[in-house]
Amino acid sequence: MITLALVDDEPTVRRALRMRLALEPDVEVVGEAGDGAAGLELIERLQPHVVLMDVAMPRLDGIAATARVKAVAPRTHVVVLTLHDDSDTRVRAKLAGAVALIGKHQCMDDLLAVIRAAGGGADRDA
Repeated sequence: MITLALVDDEPTVRRALRMRLALEPDVEVVGEAGDGAAGLELIERLQPHVVLMDVAMPRLDGIAATARVKAVAPRTHVVVLTLHDDSDTRVRAKLAGAVALIGKHQCMDDLLAVIRAAGGGADRDA
């Protein structure tokens, strides 16, 4: 089972993702946060396998939060999920430690493939 945390400032995005991911037998959404600072606290407490992290958020943006994840949850992998699917954002996300960046406009099959790739060692870690 891949444990996953959602960090996005849009409640409707979090709700839609949670509802859709609940249909997957190998993915469990274990927590949600509405900004990067709250996301880091959640990640440190829950130690999920994967985090879906938005870029543009209040208090602490997703790129800055991604850069801090390994300090609080060394085994957690960050997938940046964003509307800002451009080369600059891709480079910044990669430098911050994200394992992937996927646009919010991409299909759910693409997102699920990225989540499963990022959480690939989940069964071995349990």
